[in-house]
Amino acid sequence: MAKYKCTVCAYEYDPEVGDPDSGIEPRTAFEDIPDDWVCPTCGAQKSDFEPDEE
Repeated sequence: MAKYKCTVCAYEYDPEVGDPDSGIEPRTAFEDIPDDWVCPTCGAQKSDFEPDEE
């Protein structure tokens, strides 16, 4: 599963970790996160994330 990076603050969403504080379980693919999820660091929209090519 690919990691995604916030284009606003560079927070990296790692699907192996998920975002437990927001109710996103580990091993949740980015595509499976609800559209109303926001960056836990800066509050940017899901649409502000891009695949992390690194």
